[in-house]
Amino acid sequence: MGTDGRLLRGERTRTAVLDRALQLATTAGLDGLSLSQVADSLGVSKSGLFAHWRSKEELQLAVIAHARAQWTELVIGPALEAPRGVRRLWAVHNQRLDFYESKTLPGGCFFANAHFEFNARPGVVRDRLAVELRDWMGFLTSLATDAVALGDFRPGTDPAGIAYEAESLGVCAVMQAPVLGADVTFRHARRALFDHLRAVTTDPTILPEPT
Repeated sequence: MGTDGRLLRGERTRTAVLDRALQLATTAGLDGLSLSQVADSLGVSKSGLFAHWRSKEELQLAVIAHARAQWTELVIGPALEAPRGVRRLWAVHNQRLDFYESKTLPGGCFFANAHFEFNARPGVVRDRLAVELRDWMGFLTSLATDAVALGDFRPGTDPAGIAYEAESLGVCAVMQAPVLGADVTFRHARRALFDHLRAVTTDPTILPEPT
């Protein structure tokens, strides 16, 4: 089967291909992603990739699912080790910024880029991205709701508002970092949410100063 057969054999290889496709999508755009582009990047034939994805749209949807799995593993998973409540909410925000700073993806944030790219393009890809955004905002809101229920936040604190602020700061930081500087933007994104969370907690000392 040659090089193509060895490269495209099994789930392990499929994951490697999606890793590369995800990286390319953050620089060339999800719409600019193609089977030919991925094949050229890996040094294999386009025909070999057809064994996994029969169209550009199938590849795009697979990349979205792969991006979600990566986000779950590298951002959500580690953050869930923090205690429930405001500390877990803070851990998710901090872990998110750590992920951006690690430059795992050369274009910064797959989901932020893809949402901007497809917001005005009705279709299957946009619909799938919308599901991802709703799920993510629901997750952040659930963390803030836990913090209210546990008594970490003052009565009357709006969980959805906290989630919106966290998301806004994360997106703003990753989009501005290439222009204004990563050190400045990520530091401001951490400090802004940290100060707000401390301002609405019943016990500000529950959150240690960010390092």
